[in-house]
Amino acid sequence: MNIKFIESKLQEIYAELEKEVMVVLMDESFDKQQTNLRIQPLKSTKKILENALDSINMVKKLAEEDLRK
Repeated sequence: MNIKFIESKLQEIYAELEKEVMVVLMDESFDKQQTNLRIQPLKSTKKILENALDSINMVKKLAEEDLRK
C-alpha cells in the first residue's frame, strides 16, 4: 500500500475543503448560523478523512510488526 500517494491525495482534498470553507466565510450574505451550517459538513469530512488516514497508518504499522515476528 502506497501511504505517501494516499497522503498526497488527501492533502489535495484538504486544500479543496479549505477553499470551500473560505468561500463560505467570505460570503457576507450568510449569517452566523448559515455559515456554521455550511462549514460543519466540511469540517466533518476533513475529520473523517484524517481518521481514515490514521487507521491506514495503524494497519500498516501492525502489518509491519507482524512481519517482524
